[in-house]
Amino acid sequence: MMRKISIDRKTKETKISLNINLDGSGKSEISTKIPFFDHMLEQISMHGLIDLSIKCDGDIEVDYHHTIEDVGLTIGQAIREALGDKKSIKRFSNSYVAFDETCTRTVIDLCNRPFFIWKTGTSLEQVGGIDVELFSEFFKSLVNEAKMNCHIENIYGKNNHHIIESCFKSFALALRSAIEVDPRKKTIPSSKGALWKKKLLV
Repeated sequence: MMRKISIDRKTKETKISLNINLDGSGKSEISTKIPFFDHMLEQISMHGLIDLSIKCDGDIEVDYHHTIEDVGLTIGQAIREALGDKKSIKRFSNSYVAFDETCTRTVIDLCNRPFFIWKTGTSLEQVGGIDVELFSEFFKSLVNEAKMNCHIENIYGKNNHHIIESCFKSFALALRSAIEVDPRKKTIPSSKGALWKKKLLV
């Protein structure tokens, strides 16, 4: 089963080319022209053992919002399409990441029922030159497009960089476990025999 896909997405605000392999080794080649964001996306690739190539040309001279949101949408679409019918995957997962004084938890259900909770506070309005609210926008866009239930919670922490980076690392580890194929499972991971299929309205 080949769980890889390529996506090209173009709007008036961004032009994105993406390649993803869910069964990779954590290799990445990422260029969004937003250095700290690139670094965070590398965390998803490395710790999720997902091969990820992203090139994005966006209107960052206007704002970072369009680029960060659209990259989230494209990654979410890629995950959803690469997983297909989700047969034999684990589906549920959780992870904890400690980063020095910081601890963050992520819980995921790949159920086709999009829901997102972000409980993360920082003492600064920007981290890595990015408005803090854009990190939640990134994950919300990814989660909605991937059709997953995802809760990300920073349990405690002081260093703002550590808080944000631990969110990306925790998400990566939870995603890695949720998409893993369990050889004992031969069917779609639901007692209903099918996952929820209602079309998402954004």
